[in-house]
Amino acid sequence: MPLLADIERYRSNLRDERDGSALYTALAAAERDPVRKDLFLQLSQAEAEHARVWENKLIAAGIHDPLSGLGIKTRILSLLAKRFGPRFVLPAIAAAEFADRNKYAGQADAQKLSSDERGHAAVVRAAAEGGRVAATAGSDIARAEPWHRGASSNDLRAAVLGANDGLVSNFCLVMGVAGAGASGKSILLTGLAGLVAGACSMALGEWLSVTNARELALSQIAKEREEIEQTPESEQKELALIYQAKGMDRTDAQALASRIMHNKEVALDTLVREELGIDPGELGGDPWRAAGSSFALFAVGAFVPVLAFMIAHGPYATVLSTGLSTVALTAIGMVTSLFNGRTALLSALRQVIFGGLAAGVTYGIGVLLGVSLS
Repeated sequence: MPLLADIERYRSNLRDERDGSALYTALAAAERDPVRKDLFLQLSQAEAEHARVWENKLIAAGIHDPLSGLGIKTRILSLLAKRFGPRFVLPAIAAAEFADRNKYAGQADAQKLSSDERGHAAVVRAAAEGGRVAATAGSDIARAEPWHRGASSNDLRAAVLGANDGLVSNFCLVMGVAGAGASGKSILLTGLAGLVAGACSMALGEWLSVTNARELALSQIAKEREEIEQTPESEQKELALIYQAKGMDRTDAQALASRIMHNKEVALDTLVREELGIDPGELGGDPWRAAGSSFALFAVGAFVPVLAFMIAHGPYATVLSTGLSTVALTAIGMVTSLFNGRTALLSALRQVIFGGLAAGVTYGIGVLLGVSLS
């Protein structure tokens, strides 16, 4: 006899799957494109099959009328899809599917469903982005998609933000100590300590982040390889759905998926890219390189406000530090205009204003603390 906790889990899973099936049925009813309509109907059928799994478990436990009705969220999304079209609600559905893609990972009696859910998340994501593919090799298709490209296009953004973190944090630290009336040597020592501490913290955080991402990616790839060996038909079906979500008709999508699955390594590469959104050649990058870059970039930014106290003394050093930091903030703001869509002048002004306000606040707090402590 199942435990009460298991019965509640069956109910919750059944409710989710029934809602999912009803939602995809509503999307199919509102969709005019026959290819996408067929895709939504297939997803609805898959969710209905999942629902039957949990319904049968409840029936086996003696519960013959387990649930009725649909959730409020499902009703609202269905109405919005009917009124504004499926594309209006697909981003929200894709986000929800992505968030729930591993909901069965910890349930020992639902491992097959867990694989399906991850596949469904990839399918809905592809449908939400509205990509179209040509009938070329699967791995080539994957590499052509925007979300599978390497992170090199974000290197400039990461460099600018890293330097900005060091600049703003140490500028505020130096101004706070200066406001408290500390001597030039004390300010310099504090600034250098802040530089080293902040750079080490950033480097460690980046190393942990990239290492964890790599380990997670490797475990997911290993799981995908196992699923290709154990349930190749299911993986082929998911891959066909992904290509259908990108605009291929069902026959072509199934034919392409079948060709890809003939070579297990090509199939693994393609499924890892398409279903998991992982580039096997990158895996999040090199953690040591990421840590070194973070340390260096933060240190470069943090060194700017400290430099003034190495070459000047007294109030002149504080003024010079403010001037150098303002110039650096202006430069960073102008560079950020390359990827934020704003003009260089607006980006620079915004950077200077907010950086200056932060430093001004810490300087004022330093003054108050200095008076209080003295």
